[in-house]
Amino acid sequence: MSPDRLEGVALVTGGSRGIGRGIAEELTNAGMRVAISARTESQVEATSREIGALGLTVDVSDRAQVEAMVARVEAELGPVDLLVNDAGISGPRVPIWEEEPTTWWHVLEVNVLGTFLCCRTVLPGMIGRGSGRIVNVGSGASYLPGGSILGTAYAPSKAALGRFTEVLAGQVKDRGVAVFLISPGLVRSDMTAPVFADDAPWTPPELAPKLVRVLASGRADALAGRYIHAEHDDIEDLIRRADEIAAQDLNAIRLRR
Repeated sequence: MSPDRLEGVALVTGGSRGIGRGIAEELTNAGMRVAISARTESQVEATSREIGALGLTVDVSDRAQVEAMVARVEAELGPVDLLVNDAGISGPRVPIWEEEPTTWWHVLEVNVLGTFLCCRTVLPGMIGRGSGRIVNVGSGASYLPGGSILGTAYAPSKAALGRFTEVLAGQVKDRGVAVFLISPGLVRSDMTAPVFADDAPWTPPELAPKLVRVLASGRADALAGRYIHAEHDDIEDLIRRADEIAAQDLNAIRLRR
């Protein structure tokens, strides 16, 4: 099957490097007008120039900065059709009793509050138009054992993000907006490379961008609110089985007894 051709405007937070950059580049190649944001100005400028995106230096945990970001994107590119919340950080690898509370909390401010603020800011426009898609980038750390390898705040933040995504998807499903949760897998990045061994089961970095491209097309809207893994799930198979997945409540993180 040929890759989906897309149109409209995409905003990718954390889009200056790693997974976010790959997603932004994939969406640009697919035909979308893309804006990226991140906290490091030099990286934002370099990436936006290289991939032909609008670049903004933004701290997503700051409400005023998020609202200004969305306003500028809409003024320069048009209404946001697709929001990809990829901005995220990990914490220090120390026991919790040695970690500064402000450092611990800042991980949740970026990973959870940042996603909430971005969603909250774009949703009025999406709901008003009756269309839009949001992709939140989660992690297997939210449910796999050994979740403290990236710090004691990272896994809880991703668990909260997963539940938030499912709740939000339910709130907007009848308003023309689809919200997805994806796991990119274990992609080698500045965050993961220092922590995991060279022989770890690394996920090819192109898989998450390709998955987001399919989700942006609208072909997978019936899977909104579900957990989709870029490597371990075949998105085309999930699309074909969407009715079964909903009926059996699959691709969801549940307590089974």
